[in-house]
Amino acid sequence: MGSTKEKAPKAYSLRVTKNALQNIDDITGYIAFIKHQPLNAIRAGDKIFETIDRIEQNPLAYRECEEIPTKTKIYRKAVCMSWLIIFKIKASEIVILGIIHGSPRVSKIRSLKKVK
Repeated sequence: MGSTKEKAPKAYSLRVTKNALQNIDDITGYIAFIKHQPLNAIRAGDKIFETIDRIEQNPLAYRECEEIPTKTKIYRKAVCMSWLIIFKIKASEIVILGIIHGSPRVSKIRSLKKVK
């Protein structure tokens, strides 16, 4: 009887761009200070970071971002509450490009392709 070797899941490093961090700050700030719902702002921020953690664990489980088509399907999106988390999968790195509202304007999503 031969032994079977299980393939270990590929480990990815995670990088959150300044743009994405600013998006999170804008979202939580809007909910906390404009809508006057600080507890909901905390919940929304927590949910976004939980989703980012899940992306890091298995980035290929998320759908390709149709608004940024590529042959290699490196651009993906995850849905978190009413926001889309747009990210790019490089060789061994996941880059969170931005978080935008779920009623997307294609041009806004495509502009994330230029984020470094």
